[in-house]
Amino acid sequence: MGQSTLERMNCVSRRTVVLGCVMLALFMAAVEVTIVATALPQIVGKLGGFSLYTWVFSGFLLTQASTILVFGKLADLHGRRPVLIAGIVVFLVGSLLCGFAWSMPALIAFRLLQGLGAGSIQPVATTIVGDLFTPQERPRVQGWLSSVWGFAAIIGPLAGGLIVQALSWHWIFWINVPVGILAIAGLSLSLREDVAHRPHRIDYVGVAIFWVAIAALLVALLAGGVDWTWLSWPTFALVVLFAIALASYLRRERRAPEPMIDLDLWRSRLLSTVNTSSLFGGAAIIGVTSFVPIYVQGVLGRSAIVAGFALTAMSVGWPIASTLSGRFLRALDARNTVRLGAALIFAGTLGLALMPPGSGAVATGASSFVIGFGMGLVNTTFIILIQGSVSWAKRGSATASNIFARMLGSTFGAAALGAVLNGSLGSAVAQSAGGGISIDTIRHMFDEGGAALPAVQRTAVVEALSYGLTHVFATLALFGALTVLATWLVPRRAAFASAKEPGAA
Repeated sequence: MGQSTLERMNCVSRRTVVLGCVMLALFMAAVEVTIVATALPQIVGKLGGFSLYTWVFSGFLLTQASTILVFGKLADLHGRRPVLIAGIVVFLVGSLLCGFAWSMPALIAFRLLQGLGAGSIQPVATTIVGDLFTPQERPRVQGWLSSVWGFAAIIGPLAGGLIVQALSWHWIFWINVPVGILAIAGLSLSLREDVAHRPHRIDYVGVAIFWVAIAALLVALLAGGVDWTWLSWPTFALVVLFAIALASYLRRERRAPEPMIDLDLWRSRLLSTVNTSSLFGGAAIIGVTSFVPIYVQGVLGRSAIVAGFALTAMSVGWPIASTLSGRFLRALDARNTVRLGAALIFAGTLGLALMPPGSGAVATGASSFVIGFGMGLVNTTFIILIQGSVSWAKRGSATASNIFARMLGSTFGAAALGAVLNGSLGSAVAQSAGGGISIDTIRHMFDEGGAALPAVQRTAVVEALSYGLTHVFATLALFGALTVLATWLVPRRAAFASAKEPGAA
């Protein structure tokens, strides 16, 4: 009896350590997003390349989204621990190199590597929680994981502003290193797995084809209307390349012995509707993360720290909603909970789109909070539904599919919104002959707050940014509306049946 009790205590102790390491890994990835978002206007001011602004996000999201499914599959085949540790190592190497970047192209290249490592962290970490905890415990633990994002979001923007002002932007990447090393050590010592190894063939060629498809569409969206006109042969060639690569990838996946995307999972109405909702929700979230700091600093003329607080509001709302999601599930059931969350996302994005010119940081932060609260309800409920509907052998792939959908939405959202901003700024610059501004002039607005610019140019830049961001926020509201529409397609029976698990917590 004593030995049995000791074994149980050791098991609980190891589970606690593993959970702590998982939370550290998630914190590392989460804080990087918010720090970079806050500090990026200053980074652009130092390195130049304002037209490449959204590539810092899109490049990171591209490699992250295109590898999430790979890591989810590898975690099912080889176990969670080696895949997660490998991802953390790659992420740390990318972070170190980002800190040494000497130009925007170099920073974007290193962000691609950083995103490659990040592709393993969130899906595999979330899958580990599904393995370690019972269905009754998962809503509570998922709330803890969401609180990590909230805490990182509170610390990240503030830290980003302070680091940029007190030290230099390089340190926003280097602070990941000690956190990542601690997480690797804890996982190596505490996470035990018994994986049944078997022969397998992974379709890496298919992954490369998928990457080509996504990259072609991203380049078309980001460069169209900036480096060349929309109706030109480069745009046409990229769109054709995207269509051919995507068709080739889907055909290959149907025949591959071990496809990266389990098409049987995506044929489930529950997963298909949930992942579609996450796709549009991800586009809305990246819009807030990417463009609220530009609005607060460029249009309102406030500091990076104030911009960080406005962005923090969204991430505070997210964990609060995740923590309360169990109560919402019991009171409303799963389907109505995600519908409420989607409605809040739309309300928040509509608030940004309808803000009067020059609205303050408080109004911006309020809309961001509403969006974050809605996303917290939607995201937590989706993870609970998915993990409760599949076996252990498919849990990694199913969890990764939902995170993949959200990241893919963020990738395309960043590209589409960047295209809207670049196009609008180009039109505003062309119409501001009296102001004498250019895209490079707009970059200087974020270098020491534009203090070096003459008053006439500074006013013209603010007007151009306000004009461009008005269109960006209107597009953001469209993504919010599509999120609402998708949640109304979630099946009644699947949602009600899966909602019983968290209800018992």
